[in-house]
Amino acid sequence: MSDEPVIDVRGLTKSFGEKRVVDHFDIVVPRGAIYGFLGPNGSGKTTTIRMLCGLLTPDEGEGTCLGFDVRRQAGRIKQEVGYMTQKFSYYEDLSIRENLDFVARMYGLDRRRQRVEAALSDLGLADRQNQLAGSLSGGWKQRLALTACLLHNPLLLLLDEPTAGVDPKARRDFWDEIRRLSARGVTVLVSTHYMDEAIQCDFITYIAYGKKLIDGRAADIPSMIGLVTYRVSGPDITALEDELKREDAVEQVARFGSVLHVSSTDRPRLEAVIDAYRKRGTHEWVEKTSELEEAFIYLMAGARDNFARDVA
Repeated sequence: MSDEPVIDVRGLTKSFGEKRVVDHFDIVVPRGAIYGFLGPNGSGKTTTIRMLCGLLTPDEGEGTCLGFDVRRQAGRIKQEVGYMTQKFSYYEDLSIRENLDFVARMYGLDRRRQRVEAALSDLGLADRQNQLAGSLSGGWKQRLALTACLLHNPLLLLLDEPTAGVDPKARRDFWDEIRRLSARGVTVLVSTHYMDEAIQCDFITYIAYGKKLIDGRAADIPSMIGLVTYRVSGPDITALEDELKREDAVEQVARFGSVLHVSSTDRPRLEAVIDAYRKRGTHEWVEKTSELEEAFIYLMAGARDNFARDVA
């Protein structure tokens, strides 16, 4: 993986009407990285991705994508990136092959027939090439969309929640392909809501309601926040959960099946509370390494919805 960034932008800002959807967003994406882009619905992820790939012009900010200026060279960026939208956007009354041939025509690619044949084979679509896109399952539509993104051999893929609505096996197959592309030097920026996908990313940035809250190597995110977490098991866990949520020293209580994960950024205060509960002898308290899921629950709890009405 080269240190040369594929994306390097600063202060990207976009408003629609009076609402600021993206607020001074910065990101640097190294070449060949799988970069996870996380955040709740309405947080500005899609708007940011569209600014990066040249579909939207920022109101403020500057920087480059694939070496092209995001404000002045949007046309060049659109030619060089592969962008997979949240919603399936190909023609449902055309076959897989016909859709790929259409995309190849739109890009003005040479050796169009050979490129389509190679893409069908490479992504496992050859046996279904004459099937109408509208009759495909979610997983196969996803594979067709990814294949179309790759026809022009982009060095950067921008994937906007590409696995939403597909089954677990299709998600695993998709991520196998993403890792294969990354190993070949393709840089991937992918937005996702799934923690099992987030942990497969080299880097993560978390955006909530227009503002970037944190970014860094995926493995470093929990320690960057400074969360201390204890795993709690025992009887009447629901009643204990309610009780712990009323403790000022406890910043977060998250239920995971039949256990609780209790977290705080203030170790001394948290451990003082835990010592008191331990003396009851009713539950088992074990410190655990804070992971991405606890980190993101914590970040979300402190984020303010920029579309919420102001209350006087």
